[in-house]
Amino acid sequence: MYRELKENKPHGTKAYPYTQYYMRKPRKAFHIPVHWHDEVEIIYVQKGKITIYVQEEVFHAGPGDLFFVNTGELHFMESDDMGVEYYTLLFPLTFLSFQIEDALETEVFLPLRQKKLLFPCQLENIVAKKQVCQMIQDLITVNDEKETGYQLRTRILLLEMIEYLMREETFVQASFGNATDMQRELITFIQKHYTEKITLSMLAQEFHLSEKYVSWYFKEHFSIGFMQYVLHLRMSKAKDLLVSTDLPITEVALSCGYPSVNLFIRNFKETHGVTPLQYRKQTNTFT
Repeated sequence: MYRELKENKPHGTKAYPYTQYYMRKPRKAFHIPVHWHDEVEIIYVQKGKITIYVQEEVFHAGPGDLFFVNTGELHFMESDDMGVEYYTLLFPLTFLSFQIEDALETEVFLPLRQKKLLFPCQLENIVAKKQVCQMIQDLITVNDEKETGYQLRTRILLLEMIEYLMREETFVQASFGNATDMQRELITFIQKHYTEKITLSMLAQEFHLSEKYVSWYFKEHFSIGFMQYVLHLRMSKAKDLLVSTDLPITEVALSCGYPSVNLFIRNFKETHGVTPLQYRKQTNTFT
């Protein structure tokens, strides 16, 4: 597994490993970079439009759409819709495991943990989609209200969802191959070197391919241009340094791979609408 792409952000707690996030009305267009994690993720769109990439597939999602991301699957999301509202629900499969090795454990939960059996990325059947959406809404409500027994109720709802998916025969048998190796290797190389003077030529040389092919491949499989992705990584790192350190702006620029502080300030303002210094002041961290 490509650990450089693993999302290190903890989800939930040891006592309660389920968690849910509500994303609503972003101030600007956003792009969550390619990553993977150990938890299963459910993405449920309530309002607006969002583009979701899972492995090699790209989906243009709208209200009422939901998606499953299996453990270890590369995925990212982006949207330029200022009215978008969506939930992400995450939980490890061990949250639903049984200690007894009965048929349910050996035929469903163990294969799911071993990635031999997969959640469907998207439900095609309208009736099934409606049923599972209702279960997702119930999960959200239970964890928003947190009444007595909500942790047990969460498990029950997740088990009911899995039982329904089993009954509708929507689980997918995994097919193992190297279809995503190139994608993972490209992203891993970029994430290792984006703070340096990385170019499309470097990427092409590293993988013994033409620049034209690498450029096409990246756009085709990630729905974003190579330099756009590098810019996003640099901006993400810059924001983190501006918030979590008191480094001078020049050092922040150099740490993110910018040879010129003026170029960094210009790109930052074009992306976020404010200068790096204004962004730092808005966080009230070191000022």
